[in-house]
Amino acid sequence: MSETGPRVWRVLLVDDHPLFREGLAAAVGLDAEFEVVAQAATGEEALAEAARTAPDLVVMDLNLPGQSGIEATRDLLRAHPGIRVLVMTMSEDDDNLLAAIRAGARGYLLKGAVREEILLALRTVCRGGAVFSPHMAERLTRLFAAFTAAPAKEAFPTLTAREREILDLLAQGLGYRQIAQRLFVTDKTVRNHVGSIFAKLRVPDRAAAIIRARDAGLGSG
Repeated sequence: MSETGPRVWRVLLVDDHPLFREGLAAAVGLDAEFEVVAQAATGEEALAEAARTAPDLVVMDLNLPGQSGIEATRDLLRAHPGIRVLVMTMSEDDDNLLAAIRAGARGYLLKGAVREEILLALRTVCRGGAVFSPHMAERLTRLFAAFTAAPAKEAFPTLTAREREILDLLAQGLGYRQIAQRLFVTDKTVRNHVGSIFAKLRVPDRAAAIIRARDAGLGSG
């Protein structure tokens, strides 16, 4: 590339599915504006590759093994403030959308987007803009409207008050029995509530629920 030629944006792809990652790399790499400089399957690998290759943009999945995409985004931007992060995920969850924005992501694109939409999103974020898939933009508009109407609205609006209370205690590090004793209920009652929390937050286990809760500011005691 000559000094007077067009800039080529350096891209790091982070996704734990090799076939998706390779397909995305091929689609992005065909555009002369972008160079895929590295790929990673985990948040930890993403941090190492970012330090090694100095990308301009990181395309980040949220559902990663080990460190979540939200945590990886936060750590990446803490270590490399100049990097821009575009989330590309299957998740249409409102809480993930807000957590990604809080972590510093500049965009939120759903997997399944066509190549033209993906390249437009990459260009927009690389040039300092923010971009969201149409469906997520509508949800974001509704969420901000709700926050404006009710600024004190609590995290995870789909949870009941009791479920939110239990999630907060989980995020503080309490076990099921400790929570039951704190709330004067049975262990079984706590476990039933926890099962409902997992379903509503679409998380597989307690560790993932705690990560989501702490990302939302719960668990501070």
